[in-house]
Parts: sequence; C-alpha cells; structure tokens
Amino acid sequence: MILDLGDDATEYGRQALRAFETAGGDLLVQQAEAKPAERESLAGPTLSELGAWELDVRADPDELEAAAALCRSAGYWALPYPVAERLARPADLDADGLLVVADNRPAGTLAGLDYRWAAVTLDGARHRVTGQGAAGDAFVAELELSAVDEAGAADLALGLTLPCWTLLGMLDRAIELTTAHVTLRKQFGAPLSSFQGVQFQLTDAEVERSGVDILAKYALWSIATGRPEAIDDALALRLAAIEAAEVVFRVCHQLHGAVGFCDETTLSWLSRYSQPLRRLPLGLSATRSELTRRAGRHGLTGLYA
Repeated sequence: MILDLGDDATEYGRQALRAFETAGGDLLVQQAEAKPAERESLAGPTLSELGAWELDVRADPDELEAAAALCRSAGYWALPYPVAERLARPADLDADGLLVVADNRPAGTLAGLDYRWAAVTLDGARHRVTGQGAAGDAFVAELELSAVDEAGAADLALGLTLPCWTLLGMLDRAIELTTAHVTLRKQFGAPLSSFQGVQFQLTDAEVERSGVDILAKYALWSIATGRPEAIDDALALRLAAIEAAEVVFRVCHQLHGAVGFCDETTLSWLSRYSQPLRRLPLGLSATRSELTRRAGRHGLTGLYA
C-alpha cells in the first residue's frame, strides 16, 4: 500500500490549479453566486480542456488518482461546479453525474446545471433525479427522485470519497490563507505568527488537515483495490473530514477575526461553500451514526482500526 498519489496525478492536480486560476480563480464562485445559470459557462470549458470527463475513474486506478487530484484543486478555488459528482457518474446508467443523498429530503448542489443526474442513498438504492426545487444557498436544491434499482453499493464508496477530496482542497486553502494572514498582520509590534497561542492553533488545524490527507489517500486505495470494506473506509473518511473542517474553519475564522466573515475575504467564500460538503448527504452526528451502524461489532480495518 502506497499512500501517495502518482507523479502523473500530482502534476495533473498542479495543472488544474493553474488552469482554474487563469479562468478566474476566486472570482468564479462570486460570479456564479450572482448568476447560478452561468455555472456551466464559467467552469465547464476549463474542465473540458483539462480532459476531466475523459477520466475513467472506475476502471483505471491511475485515472482515479488524477480525478482525486482534480477534485482537490477544484476545492482549493471553491470552484462553483460539482466536479466530484460528475466524475463519479455511474458506468451502467444513462447519467452525467452521481451524488449520494439522504433518504429524508434529498438535496444536492445542482442548481443552474442542466444535466442528467443519478443519485444513490446510503442503503445502495439508486434513483434518477427527475426534478429540482427552488435553489437555496450555495446552489443547494431539494431533489425529486425516481427509483431505479438496488445496485448502488459500488457507486456509494466513490460517491462519498471524491467530495471529501474537494473538501480537503478547501482545507488546504483555508490554512494557507490564514498562515499568510498571521504572518503579515502585526500586534504589539510583532507578527501574529510569532505568538505561541497562534502557533498552537495553527498546529492543531494542520494536524487535522494532514490527517484527512492520509485518510483520503487510503480510502482511494481501498476503492481502487476493490476492498469489501471500501464503503466503511469512505464513511470513516467523511467523518474525519467533517471533524477536521470544524476545527480548521473555526481556527481560521478566529485568527482572521471579524474580517474573516466578510465577503471581501476569500476565507468567507471558502467557509460558506464548504457547508454543503459538510452537511450533505449527512452531517457530523448522522455520519457517525451511519458508520457505527455499518461497522457494527466487527469494527474498522486498516488505518482506521
């Protein structure tokens, strides 16, 4: 087991970072919030140029790693597009993307996008998305579903894991922004970064972020090797990612101060658009309950044991 992405996937992620920056960077999400119907025109051409939809994430482990790197780069810029969901599209359904939804009030960040969507619930039931309700914050809309089959177990692990890579990219950026902020900001004649209390808080946030980094790579390996525990591993990754996001964004907001909640600050946009990833299909306590139910008495294996 090698818990590092391959060189090609890593380079692909770097190229994606630069491509998203050239396309507009932080302005993309602001423009999409003002005009949700333009999400496709803002992000779609860049993703097509990167060959995102040519990646065969289900058949080729190397391309699965490239997809994960792409999701992480998309998260870094809070790209206003469901990259992970489109990459997770099912192989045997006529659909352009797949998302994991809850049984109660299924929802997804699909507002403004005209695609054919499939959905899978946590019990493996697959559905077609037949309608959307009114769009809410961060492009979230309630969904109308039509049942298809019960063969979604293979889709579930992938559908849970790739969005965690998007959230990981957001955590990367949040810590990077905060480190730069406390290095430049001075108090009592010294940079904030020189105070032990600030250093301890940033260290706590980085420990959480780096832990998710390792677990995300492990869950990806679990999927690529076809482990029967892949869904458990994906749920454990999701639980760790949500817990880490709580710590990272709390620390980053505290160290930014009040300005961290203003739209003039990139951290504010990252924090707001991380919410759907942290709450859909399940929030922290519900994810923990689902993992407990699935793992049962046999517990977790591998890195999670």
